[in-house]
Amino acid sequence: MFDAEKIWNSPQLPTLPAVAVRLLELSRSPETELKQIVDLIKTDPAITARILQATNSSFFSFNTKVNSIERAVTLLGTTVITSLSLSFSLADESISSGPMQDFYLDYWKQSIINAVAGEAIGKRCQPGLECEYFMAGLLVDIGRLAMLKAISREYYPVLVTYESQERQLFKVEHEFLGLDHSLVSGKLIEKWGLPAPMVQGIRLQHFSTQTLFDELTPGKHDMEAAIVLSNAVGDYFNSSSSGLAIQRIREISSHFFGMDGVEVDRFLEEIHERMEAAGNLFDVDMSDIDSPSEIMSQANQQLLELTMRARSETLLASEQKMQFEREKQLLVSQNEVLQQKATTDTLTGAYNRAYFDEAFESTIRDASARSLPVCVIFCDIDKFKLLNDTFGHKFGDDVLRQFAEVFRRSLRAADVFCRYGGEEFVVIVHRPTEKGVEKLTERIRDAIEQEDFMHLNERVPVTASFGTTIMMPGRQDNDCGEEILKQADEALYESKEKGRNQAHHRCLINAQERELIKAVNNLKFSRWLVSNEILDIMAVSRILLQVPADQRSLGQLAVDFKMMDYEQVDQLTMAQKASPRKRIGDMALEMGFLTPENLHLLLCWQCEPPDRLMNSMTANNLFSEKRSRELYSQYRKSIMSTMAIAQ
Repeated sequence: MFDAEKIWNSPQLPTLPAVAVRLLELSRSPETELKQIVDLIKTDPAITARILQATNSSFFSFNTKVNSIERAVTLLGTTVITSLSLSFSLADESISSGPMQDFYLDYWKQSIINAVAGEAIGKRCQPGLECEYFMAGLLVDIGRLAMLKAISREYYPVLVTYESQERQLFKVEHEFLGLDHSLVSGKLIEKWGLPAPMVQGIRLQHFSTQTLFDELTPGKHDMEAAIVLSNAVGDYFNSSSSGLAIQRIREISSHFFGMDGVEVDRFLEEIHERMEAAGNLFDVDMSDIDSPSEIMSQANQQLLELTMRARSETLLASEQKMQFEREKQLLVSQNEVLQQKATTDTLTGAYNRAYFDEAFESTIRDASARSLPVCVIFCDIDKFKLLNDTFGHKFGDDVLRQFAEVFRRSLRAADVFCRYGGEEFVVIVHRPTEKGVEKLTERIRDAIEQEDFMHLNERVPVTASFGTTIMMPGRQDNDCGEEILKQADEALYESKEKGRNQAHHRCLINAQERELIKAVNNLKFSRWLVSNEILDIMAVSRILLQVPADQRSLGQLAVDFKMMDYEQVDQLTMAQKASPRKRIGDMALEMGFLTPENLHLLLCWQCEPPDRLMNSMTANNLFSEKRSRELYSQYRKSIMSTMAIAQ
């Protein structure tokens, strides 16, 4: 992959002489006087001579000869003088000999066309400021000059391919280099301190017309739209993509400047007539540029070919898509069967041990990154061997199947239920709380005890013993998974030892972690909805299953919430390398980047994004979209009123 830093670090990048830089500064000040401009220009004899030559050219067509720079500045005005000075400075940079000479000449021809087009648009929308549009058009493709000078070796095959294949230049640039000249142009213009609309217009020059219509407003973004249009005009007159260019010209000129087909034709004729005089300003021969009528016939033919090719490709693509969909559906079906066989216990329909191991590892990773608790429930059917020995293995299999079904009915869809081995089962509890796990376990235990397991029309009592563990993993706590399973297994053994048909619980969450969980839970939108009796716990739990966690890291969330900046995030990352087992939230507190309240809100948003819960309420028809937004707004006000956080 091409390293773009090679461009920015190149000593060959186009630069502006001191006079041009100072002129730009003076032109931005409303207090600048003509004498300051005149005195500054006189310090550079070369620019002085070029401006006098331009003033007396056919481009400006003054009746009398202008012999002094004072007179030239008075006639042209400071903005025109600044534009010309900058233009001449860049023109000198675009002169080259050798194998790249034709590419330099092509760049400069297009820049002149862009500039003339910009001037013509400026006259229509902002009379008196057309010189600024001229300069903007001139700079649209400055990135091409930068790439010609800074990376000529890498850029040469791009230009050769562009010419031989009749493709759009920016697409070939992306294919070879991973960037295009509009990005380089934008960075250079921004570096030189030129106005933001000019920078934005240059960066947008190759965006789709639909994107332009979404991003820019007619009458408000005239400069940006004019730059994009002038670039399309340059492509029309001076590229092999005249068909695509005229299509773009018509769409942009109509949308932003209200020009119909006849006006567009007149506009292109005007530019062609003005082209030669503009070329003379910079000693560039423009006589080989065809007239609009000649180009139009080529453009129409190209559009026809593109249309026919598109239709043919559409038909072929449609057939290929149908075949692809058929093959895809077959593969999906086959994959689902294989996946089910690989992850599901065939007797009970529960997930198997291999699936559990993978899911448990993933749960640990997620909990470690987001400061969430993890809980497993181990369950073992009491005296299962005696059931098998007394009633036979077939009855034992029936018990396992029915037992698994009872178990599943008591769980939520997000809980992961697996057969761990033999008559032992395990559950990974989704978003566990200490009290919630105890209630869930008791509900399952009671449901199994009450279930009718029948053998020859007689009920056989079946019970189960349970052991649970809940823990909050530390960052990179690689042994915590083994510890959770070990503690849950010991709790299960304790239930067996003390009489079976009961549950024992192990909580490995310390006091500090318990306070953190409590603080985060208190900020949740779901808790607010329940505490304000807007929804009950069952309704909230149901829709929470459809609310995915926010995948942004804690650091990125803090930046987006304007609680931290990227420099602080980088400092945290470096500090974490020295203490890899520490949670990033704890380190942010220690370094003073976050307050506890900040951290609680970020962790709350990570595990339960309130805006997604709002959308889920609407999607599940619990409330109208308007009512959901009102509730969301009330919730935000309630938590922000207690926290000093700038949103």
